[in-house]
Amino acid sequence: MTSLAAFVVASLILVAVPGPNLIYIITRSVRDGRRAGIVSALGVETGTLLHVIAAVCGLATFIAGHPLALAVLRYAGAGYLAYLGVRALRRSPPAAADADDSADRPPRRRLLRLYLDAVLVNLLNPKVVLFFLAFLPQFLSTGLTPAETRTRMLVLGVVFLTIALALDLCYALVGAALTGRLSRTPRRNRGLSHLTGGIYLGLAALVFI
Repeated sequence: MTSLAAFVVASLILVAVPGPNLIYIITRSVRDGRRAGIVSALGVETGTLLHVIAAVCGLATFIAGHPLALAVLRYAGAGYLAYLGVRALRRSPPAAADADDSADRPPRRRLLRLYLDAVLVNLLNPKVVLFFLAFLPQFLSTGLTPAETRTRMLVLGVVFLTIALALDLCYALVGAALTGRLSRTPRRNRGLSHLTGGIYLGLAALVFI
């Protein structure tokens, strides 16, 4: 098996394992509909691209080598997830007549906010920084120049991102399909808001585990 083929297989296995990103995307899809889930998937993988660039440029190495930087990133990530959780708990559910429109056709401004939320949720996760720093070099050949090393790490990172995005979009569509079968009532939407808030608060706590 070639190095690239081994990398693809390993990436598929890692992405398929349920994790914070998967939970976040499905939660968004279930709570806010198909478009919100797709936008959240795009945001999460934008964060992945930034992590890859950080690993290629050496920024991830710097962060990993400084406990204070990791701590700041960890607390910022947990704080942002907690903020999203509280925001979801306090969010007023739409009226039953407006629920379909709010889930299937959220305003552009809200889609942008969902996208930025997803970017920050992934970007502020120190575990992702350490993951790419440890994962990508395992599939590099020996004897490469620094420029070749950076180029191949970037290529592998883009391959990983492509796989992750494809699976994330599938998860987003599945989540939206599941919620589409539920009746849209204020009580149901209130329950989803509480569930969403609880999940985000739980993810915030997992940052420290």
